[in-house]
Amino acid sequence: MDQNIIHIHIPSFPITLERVNRPELRGRPVVIAPPRADRSIILSASIEARREGVFKGMVLGNALRFCPDLMVLPPNPALVEKGSRLLSEAASRYTPLWEPSRPGHVYMDVTGTERLWGRAKDAAWRIGRDIGECLSLSVAAGVSGNKMVSSIASRLVASRGVLDVDHGRESAFMAPLSVDFLPGIGHVRKRMLLEELNISLVREVASMDISDLKLVFGGQALVIHERAMGIDPTPVTPPSSEPVVSEAITIQGDENDDMRLLGMLYGLVERCSRRLRIRGLVPRRAGLTIRYSDQDEVTRQARLTNPCQADLDLYAELERVFFKACLRRTGVRFMRVWFRDLSSPSPQLSLFLSSTDGGERRKKVTGALDFIRARYGDGAIKYGKTV
Repeated sequence: MDQNIIHIHIPSFPITLERVNRPELRGRPVVIAPPRADRSIILSASIEARREGVFKGMVLGNALRFCPDLMVLPPNPALVEKGSRLLSEAASRYTPLWEPSRPGHVYMDVTGTERLWGRAKDAAWRIGRDIGECLSLSVAAGVSGNKMVSSIASRLVASRGVLDVDHGRESAFMAPLSVDFLPGIGHVRKRMLLEELNISLVREVASMDISDLKLVFGGQALVIHERAMGIDPTPVTPPSSEPVVSEAITIQGDENDDMRLLGMLYGLVERCSRRLRIRGLVPRRAGLTIRYSDQDEVTRQARLTNPCQADLDLYAELERVFFKACLRRTGVRFMRVWFRDLSSPSPQLSLFLSSTDGGERRKKVTGALDFIRARYGDGAIKYGKTV
């Protein structure tokens, strides 16, 4: 059975959401950018702004010189998160195999659903219409036999449209496109292909020998060649439903002092570890997400070598993760700590506990802290790190 993948794409997703609540923004050049300085980087640009020469990644000061009437909106992560959740809920009504790739983008595997929704192209039209009516959003959709081609098709179609790439026509669809459309080719490799090999189209990459491609792409040469041929074996992967214990904090005014950030990190770990103890679970994997003031986001994770519930032990692991994730001096606006791969602690007692072992004493101290907080509130007692 031929696979049918739909890619739902809402152009300029953060701006489109803002326009739902603020109709006066419609038809005007709008960008999303931190409004504090002319050196801010544009995170999203409306189609009206792009017509004026303004694009995502452009410095805000330069954009204002190109387009003096440009409206600058601050990032609104809460609105984007809510919109992404509603979009995912709409997609889940049509198939259990759906995957949100990034805000405003959802892959849907509708293989075998013809008796419910008709052909894949008809299903895409119906999904786009329903999302447009329920959420007041303009939806573009691409349909093909794999994720990559359907994603590219959704970028080429006009707003509120569907572009269907027939099975077996993926290579012909990719051939006339610019190499910019190939995943894995950035500005450096694009310049190398153009200046050294005079290659600018996907069909020219597809016609190259693997040995020649290795000179530019190294170990990824075979993957790049397959993509140029319109081949992508990546499956649609639904979001993980495994239980997760997490805590997050949004920092008012941003912060780039490591000691203050580590104090906030300890507070997050402390709350997570308490929830783990209440549930009687220990984690085997931990992670940290940091979002900077310019909306750049970094996520790092680690496998816990010694699964436990103690604040100090879990914090030691997350502190190492923090210094791998927080490498910039830009102010941090948001942090999220999470623990997953949860299981019950082993009932087996250690045979080698000594009189100098501090594990039992630490366990009693932690139990006393939990008792005080349960009776008098979380703020009744704190570690010095979190003050």
